[in-house]
Amino acid sequence: MGTAGTQSLGLEGGRAVILAYFADEPDLENRLREALAALRVEIVPTAVPDVDWVARVREGFRPFSAGSFRIVPAWDRSAPAAGDERVIVVEPGLAFGTGTHESTRLCLAALEERARAGPLGHVLDVGAGSGILSVAATKLGARRVIAIELDEEALPVARRHAELNRAPIHLVRGDGARAVETASFDVVIANISAALLAERAEELAGTTRGHGALILSGFLVEDLPSVRAAYAAVGDMDVRVEGEWAALVVHRGP
Repeated sequence: MGTAGTQSLGLEGGRAVILAYFADEPDLENRLREALAALRVEIVPTAVPDVDWVARVREGFRPFSAGSFRIVPAWDRSAPAAGDERVIVVEPGLAFGTGTHESTRLCLAALEERARAGPLGHVLDVGAGSGILSVAATKLGARRVIAIELDEEALPVARRHAELNRAPIHLVRGDGARAVETASFDVVIANISAALLAERAEELAGTTRGHGALILSGFLVEDLPSVRAAYAAVGDMDVRVEGEWAALVVHRGP
């Protein structure tokens, strides 16, 4: 009974309105009411129009800048070549990131700053999703990039983005950083939820070499205290904020 996707429609009469998509199943409405009874939500069935959502996304997608990178769609023939070190080619589709989200931009900015300070070395991207951050790491000169993603539907998207950008990324299906050796990476990126960042703090920090860095995002500003507390013993921290979203860069001690 899991949702196939959600969309926030903002506030209406002081209440948050969320549009959630579900497959058509028997007695779905009653089952949802029962499952969400404790939350006191109002469920209103809504017909879903027959729309080619991928085509709709493509119609509205235009090239844009994220830090020093230019994010361009694969079908834009006027865009710079994919071999350009500051161009990331994407193929926007359903549910996968294309660099527009604040947390992705925060990670890109932190990754660029780290690259300006010195070689990125070996990079681990945990919860890689569409692979945009992994692609950026290769374009910023990372010696080796491993992208870990649990969602089997996201892996082909990451692989496609690696191909489009000629990025030598090593894709691994796995749960967090458990699939890699400890103290193996100079930079670890994790653009995931606050709860997962806190839960996996020891695991993520353990994959980072001395003087390495963790670039953490995917959480709201209000969750910053809990994430900071989870990594307090790891090293010095820099906080970055864009709108309601935050990122934490943890500089590991030797």
